[in-house]
Amino acid sequence: MTERRVDTVLFDLDDTLCSYRRGGGELIELAFEQVGVDPFFDVVDYHARYPEFVDDTETVEELRSDCFAAIAADRGYDAETGRALADAFAAERDHRNVEATPGAHEALEHLADDHRLGLVTNGAPEMQAKKLDGIGIRDAFDALVFAGYDTPGKPDPAPFDHALSRLDAASDRAVHVGNSLGSDVAGAHAAGVGSAWLPDGTHDGPPEPTPDYTLDSLHDLQAPPWRE
Repeated sequence: MTERRVDTVLFDLDDTLCSYRRGGGELIELAFEQVGVDPFFDVVDYHARYPEFVDDTETVEELRSDCFAAIAADRGYDAETGRALADAFAAERDHRNVEATPGAHEALEHLADDHRLGLVTNGAPEMQAKKLDGIGIRDAFDALVFAGYDTPGKPDPAPFDHALSRLDAASDRAVHVGNSLGSDVAGAHAAGVGSAWLPDGTHDGPPEPTPDYTLDSLHDLQAPPWRE
């Protein structure tokens, strides 16, 4: 694409700036073991249904419970089995037990010299704040937007618009960095914001929608591609 004059960078959080040391797939397997039910869905199924419940729940625990119950009902199980699995999952999850993505701290430090920085993340404030504190980056941002709580969830353009408003920034001079084509890239484009995609290795084939920039790692942001 043509070079953008960028003075604002927005970031996704989960699997962009940090990730759990114990992944959701492992915790779902443990939940099935503890409830004593043969597995009938996996973390991919969970993530696919997650956005359906973001706008109608107050906490991540409530969201997960409703999501697991819906999956259970759709697969021919009692909804209460799904809620029991959600309880077992929650008992194992520690939101502070996260690790920074390689290059995250360096990227934030470098970009802060001449960019406004914002966070646009789908997730409950109390949950996401623990992750930010867990890797020590809460104070790196000039604005925090918890989509699904402050605004509708990504890919709705509202959380991006809200972040830009708080940063007094223009959409055509902003780029959003995230790992999800469906939430981050699509949502950024809907808001008129540029997109920098950080692939997580789970996508095959050409990316759709097409990101403005594709990163090999967050280390690339020490020489931002929009300056090339």
